[in-house]
Amino acid sequence: MSDLVDVAVVGGGAAGLMAAVTAGRRTTGRRIVVLDGARTLGAKILIAGGGRCNVTHDVVGERDFAGSSPNAIRKVLRRFDVATTVAFFAELGVTLKREETGKLFPTTDRARTVLDALVGAARTAGAELRHPWRVETIDPAPDGFALAGPAGRFRARRVVLASGGRSVPTTGSDGHGYVLAQRLGHGLTPRVLPALVPLVIAPGHFVTALAGVTVPATLTVEHPSGKRIAACTGSTLCTHRGVSGPAVLDVSRHWLHAHLDVPDARLVVSWLPGERPETIDAALRDLGATSPGRFLARHLPERLARALCAAAGVEPSAAGRTLSRAGRRALADTVGATVLPVTGDRGFTHAEATAGGVPLAELRLETMASRVAAGLHLCGEVCDVDGRIGGFNFQWAWASGFVAGAGVVASA
Repeated sequence: MSDLVDVAVVGGGAAGLMAAVTAGRRTTGRRIVVLDGARTLGAKILIAGGGRCNVTHDVVGERDFAGSSPNAIRKVLRRFDVATTVAFFAELGVTLKREETGKLFPTTDRARTVLDALVGAARTAGAELRHPWRVETIDPAPDGFALAGPAGRFRARRVVLASGGRSVPTTGSDGHGYVLAQRLGHGLTPRVLPALVPLVIAPGHFVTALAGVTVPATLTVEHPSGKRIAACTGSTLCTHRGVSGPAVLDVSRHWLHAHLDVPDARLVVSWLPGERPETIDAALRDLGATSPGRFLARHLPERLARALCAAAGVEPSAAGRTLSRAGRRALADTVGATVLPVTGDRGFTHAEATAGGVPLAELRLETMASRVAAGLHLCGEVCDVDGRIGGFNFQWAWASGFVAGAGVVASA
């Protein structure tokens, strides 16, 4: 590699590849190099969506994200919206299909289709892709930046930092990008936590004996006073360690933050979404000869129905009219407001995203350019933006990568 390149994109994931494609398409005669430390380029793309890659969602707005201010997130998202994403991939030969949940997947149902199209587009745009080429240091230099790593050293006039967060570190996003950003003068949010991560429950709780049971549920993070902090409704999976599934993943970042702020915060699950203990209690009063087990089994998997009765100390096969007032209320509370004794989470290894990072307030949102290091642009998960499950984090990657790629050329 020659001594000096025009643009070095650090990170060859979704945001980095989008930045390289955009920059390459908007300039000629400039040298653009993508550097990625992982042995498998785009590994996170390949494992996303169970190997199908949930490219985006049919409706995406700033309220689907947490972290930096909604206004700042909106300014970036509107530069490359869902319609533009669909058109971009269609141009690359990747047609997308909408599923009932609103998620958009490639019609091939293969993540490799998405990655190959992006890699091909980057190369067609003139970018060089090098991996494994881990960037250990980035230092200011008279003509831009000096980059160094185990594979060597070189200089770049401008740098796009798209190194990811800390989720799934085996794919290359091990948090080193934060170190690089800080050495160049950036700050980080006070907390960098797993997001979209399964939660662990105390051993012996009845939920851990229901591994494999999946059911729609509402999970609510509550202050000890009962005030609702956050709530998510959706598919919930019981595991031998605790709980997972879309609703759990979405609520996890809220639970982790709340628990650090208020150690006595609670995670409460309603196994019948839309119902409260009071409405469940009213339904139980009218059971007559119908047993509580049979009543619950109309709405829930039988294993869960029996477990809820056992947790409430109620005989599932007894006639409903024989329920005592205390038993009826205990069952209503268990079905409508089970407090899950969360002891932790599965960590960054099992997290699908990172909560925290470089605040958007430190970037010029029209170009994703750093306000503290001239010639540096940031995009993707290294920024303090995390979306809910369903393709939202990829949409942030496409949008912020596009803005950074366009910005690095416009500011050259």
